[in-house]
Amino acid sequence: MDIKASLIKSEFENNNRHLAPKTLKMKLKLNLLTLLITSITLSKIVHAQSTETINYNPNLVKDTTKKSINAAAVGKIGQANVNISYHSPGVRNRVIWGGLVPFDEVWVTGAHSATTVEIDKPFMLGDKTIAPGKYALFTIPGDKEWTIIFNTNWQQHLTDDYNIKDDVIRIKVKTVKQNTITERLQYFIKDIGSNKGTIAVAWEKLRVEFNVAIKG
Repeated sequence: MDIKASLIKSEFENNNRHLAPKTLKMKLKLNLLTLLITSITLSKIVHAQSTETINYNPNLVKDTTKKSINAAAVGKIGQANVNISYHSPGVRNRVIWGGLVPFDEVWVTGAHSATTVEIDKPFMLGDKTIAPGKYALFTIPGDKEWTIIFNTNWQQHLTDDYNIKDDVIRIKVKTVKQNTITERLQYFIKDIGSNKGTIAVAWEKLRVEFNVAIKG
């Protein structure tokens, strides 16, 4: 018996001295079994999370799950490395805009944890220079125009801890209608030369894109 189990056994016996020895022994076994099962379950969960497959093109993956899948986009704009981490939900015959995703509300622009954008060189959004680092990417979808938000608090679930005070910048962009459906939400990084590029997100029949300029 290891030290942790010995301590649990000792504490258990001290708290249950009023029980008959046979009852005490049976109750102790049940408690230790419960502890063992809980420990194994937690270990499996942690292992599953750490080995979860990252999909760099979620729409090439054969859809075998209704869940939002772990996804990423990786690319370069100029000499800067750009990494986007997100969870990709599927359309699954649902009404997305103004339905599953309400208009005029801050959205995680993905699922589960906050979508993050990491750029390793100073960059510009609009007319503002932003320090290299990792940021949460939120949006406020509208019928014809979206607000793009870069926010310093990237370690959060959905928008649970979103605070406008943590916003680095907000920019307005127009939406683009597409003829074909993008079943799973997907991000794209494009280098267009001269240290300039775009980041885009597409889902259902909508695409939103914004410009990024690398400093230096």
